[in-house]
Amino acid sequence: MPGTIALDAEVTNVSGHCLWVLVDDEELALPFSEFPWFRSATIDQVLNVVRPSGSHLYWPDLDVDLSLDSIRHPDHYPLKAKV
Repeated sequence: MPGTIALDAEVTNVSGHCLWVLVDDEELALPFSEFPWFRSATIDQVLNVVRPSGSHLYWPDLDVDLSLDSIRHPDHYPLKAKV
């Protein structure tokens, strides 16, 4: 649609310890120690990331919704999910 702004996010790499997401021109690292939801996810689940707003990423197959600030500064968000 004309006037619609597409917000992009792309998983660029996955290792045994971390995944990387490219948001605009910034590559963000998500270590599994801080973001345990991705540790046992399939590649298809991890690659299926959407950016519903300028400040959030969402993995619908995993039902994981993260603010970009929590990725950039995980130490500011001390609550951890139990896996």
